[in-house]
Amino acid sequence: MTGTETGTGTGSGTGAGPGGTGTALVLGGGGLTGVGWECGMLHGLAEAGLDLFGADRVDLVVGTSAGSLVGAQVVSGLVGPRELYERQLGDPSGEPVARLGGSVFAQFALAMLRSRTPQAYRQRVGTLALGAETEPEESRRAVLAERLLTHEWPDRRLLVSAVDALTGELRAFDRDSGAGLVDAVSASCAVPLVWPPVTIGGRRYIDGGIRSSANADLAAGYRRVIVIAPVALGSHLVPSPRTQAAALREAGAEVVVIHPSREARRAFGRNVLDPARRAPAALAGREQAAAHAADVERVLAA
Repeated sequence: MTGTETGTGTGSGTGAGPGGTGTALVLGGGGLTGVGWECGMLHGLAEAGLDLFGADRVDLVVGTSAGSLVGAQVVSGLVGPRELYERQLGDPSGEPVARLGGSVFAQFALAMLRSRTPQAYRQRVGTLALGAETEPEESRRAVLAERLLTHEWPDRRLLVSAVDALTGELRAFDRDSGAGLVDAVSASCAVPLVWPPVTIGGRRYIDGGIRSSANADLAAGYRRVIVIAPVALGSHLVPSPRTQAAALREAGAEVVVIHPSREARRAFGRNVLDPARRAPAALAGREQAAAHAADVERVLAA
C-alpha cells in the first residue's frame, strides 16, 4: 500500500483553474517521525529525478507542525534533499524523548465530543494547552532554533500554520507577518499538553495540526499542489488532507496526496515524538518515494 491519492478537479478558482499557474508543496505534521519520513520522501523523489528543492519547481511551501520545520529547511537554499535526508540519520542519543500518549489523545477526544464546531474544538484544546504544565516556552524555542538551518525567512514564499489558543483561529505566518521564523515554527510545532504555547505579538499559539494535519487549503489558488502528509486521519471537526485536497480539485487544481505506506507506519513505531524512530522513518520515506514518482511528475507537468 502506497498511500497515494491523485486527481484533478473541474472547477475554477483564483489562479487555480484552467490556465492558472503556480506549484505548491504542502508538508503536514506528524512529530519527529513525520520529519524523518518527509525528508526521506523528498530525497527519494529527487533520486527519481523530481528534485522539489529546485529553484523553479515550487512557488509556495505550506508547513504545519513537523512540516513547518522541514519546509523552512527546504526553502532555505542551504541544503539539498540528500543533505536534509542524511541529517535525519544521525545518532539521536542525548535528545529528549517526549510522548504523545493515550492520555493526551483522550483529552483531545473529550474536547471533540464537547464541541459543535471546529473553532469551538480548537478553543477547548487551546484552553487545555494554556493550563498544562510543560517546560518553559524559551527552552522549547531554543530547541527549534538549534534545529533550523537559518533564522531568517526565505525569499521563496513559506506559510507556517498555527492556531490562536484563545480564539481557535488559524494563523498563517509568513515573512510579512511580523513574526520571526523561529517563533513561527515553534508555534506551529507547539503540540498541546506536550509543549508550551508560543507567544507572538502578545498572542499565544499552538500547533497548526489542531486545525488540520496539513492545512492544504492554504494552497488554494495554485494550479499544482503536492501534499506530503504523515497523518491521514481527520474528522468532521478536523478536515483530513484528502478532504482538503478534494476541495482544491473541485476548484480546478491538479493535486497529489501522499500518505505513509503500511511499512512506513510500522517504522514510525508507537511514539511519533521518539527521536530513535526518526531514522527508520526517513529510510521508509526514501523507500516509498519511488511508488509516487509518476503521480508527482504528472502533477508537475500539468
